[in-house]
Amino acid sequence: MIEWFMWVQFAIACVIGLVAIVLGLIGRKPNDATVGGLALVELLLLVQLVVSLVAPAVGNPPRGNVLEFWVYAVSVVLVPPATIVWALVDRTRWSTVVLGAGAFTAAVMVYRMYQIWFALN
Repeated sequence: MIEWFMWVQFAIACVIGLVAIVLGLIGRKPNDATVGGLALVELLLLVQLVVSLVAPAVGNPPRGNVLEFWVYAVSVVLVPPATIVWALVDRTRWSTVVLGAGAFTAAVMVYRMYQIWFALN
């Protein structure tokens, strides 16, 4: 895991989450921007997954519980697609709020992965 990349992911996911929740609460239905924001979060999560696979081979192994890290890594990759599907099926303002909640969930899980990787518990 690369620390600066985690902070970039965390910040982007928080901004997208905040924007989506505000848009949902003012009554906006899911649109290309909100769904695209979650697609960006998913893309960053997939890059993080690849980085996490390669990092131990180049001398950056996790210091914390490896099993716990990978449970988080696999689980977080499933969150944005699930919220996107929800938003496409249920085209209400509340699904925009769900997109925001999914982005915040990804941010928290990425931060927890960072804690586990660097054994900061």
